[in-house]
Amino acid sequence: MNKSISIVALGLVAALAATSATAQMVGIYTRNSDDGPQNIVVQVIDGKLFCTRESDGFEMCHGLELSDDARWRGRTMKHPDMPGFMTFNGTASFSETQMNLRGCAVGMCDAETWDKQ
Repeated sequence: MNKSISIVALGLVAALAATSATAQMVGIYTRNSDDGPQNIVVQVIDGKLFCTRESDGFEMCHGLELSDDARWRGRTMKHPDMPGFMTFNGTASFSETQMNLRGCAVGMCDAETWDKQ
């Protein structure tokens, strides 16, 4: 990670971590899927990260928590193409223009990069 992106990421982390009982908008990101682009609303609610598909309210990040390495982590991420009962261990991180996600379950992993609108 280059120095300017690190500074931006740390600033974003500090701003997001400062929220307590309120929702703070991080941004709207575009997720590319087989069905075409999808708008994903990313926000911090009560200090946890949520990523909600705008079209139907499907929640993907499901309350990730901020870790010491400036990544959001959790064990309840969901993938919209998988059955609803399946959850994944996952991480989310940010650059100036993108959000990077990675999730793994039962030895299978998937990663996506979403562009900020």
